[in-house]
Amino acid sequence: MSSPPADPSLSFRRATRSDVPDIVRMLVDDPLGAKREAFTSPLPTSYYAAFDAVYRDPNNELVVAILSDRVIGVPQIPFIPYLTYRGGWRALIEGVRVDSSIRSSGIGKRPLEWAIARARERGCHLVQLTS
Repeated sequence: MSSPPADPSLSFRRATRSDVPDIVRMLVDDPLGAKREAFTSPLPTSYYAAFDAVYRDPNNELVVAILSDRVIGVPQIPFIPYLTYRGGWRALIEGVRVDSSIRSSGIGKRPLEWAIARARERGCHLVQLTS
């Protein structure tokens, strides 16, 4: 079975500080996130401190999915060295969110596919997904 053609308007890039409000908005927009996150204006500074730490870490990538110039998804991908696989690397895909306005459209799998491809680019032997 072949996969559907890629949507040319969907792209992925490393998140920037200006994306933090959109990311937090998506984190809040699920039953678990609604209980533990705070989407207020201004955002708690702890979100920006966490973003800065992730951004500085060369083995941690926070990525946004962009559709028609709008942030619609996010995965975070920490890359972890292990002794297994002769000192190989693995990727942990976590914090995956898709904007509620496009859920159930089939586009939600694309951030996961992108993250798995990124793990391959980084030479990872194993990919783990937390949910």
